[in-house]
Amino acid sequence: MFPADANGDALQRLQANGDDLTRPRDVDFTVVFPNENAAKLFAQQVSSIGYSVTVEFAETVKECPWDVVVVKHMVPTHQEIGSFEGVLESVANSLGGHNDGWGCFSEP
Repeated sequence: MFPADANGDALQRLQANGDDLTRPRDVDFTVVFPNENAAKLFAQQVSSIGYSVTVEFAETVKECPWDVVVVKHMVPTHQEIGSFEGVLESVANSLGGHNDGWGCFSEP
């Protein structure tokens, strides 16, 4: 039912656990950066177009220890997630950052 990739696998797990994937909810997209300045510049750019963002030194990815979490209210479809990840990646790449996944709370 879902494409065989990381996003498809995550959506499959959500659905298998009883999630109603037709219900909108906040989805957190994590983008990682090598330094604080790049993370803050990215956060400013994304927040200026209306998204909620947080910046923190998390060290989840050793070479990119700064996390920016971007929150988008959406129906979590494979197409929408991939499309938004593409937008985030295009901005992040110019600052040395990259996507590091997404997550959301289940909606039964």
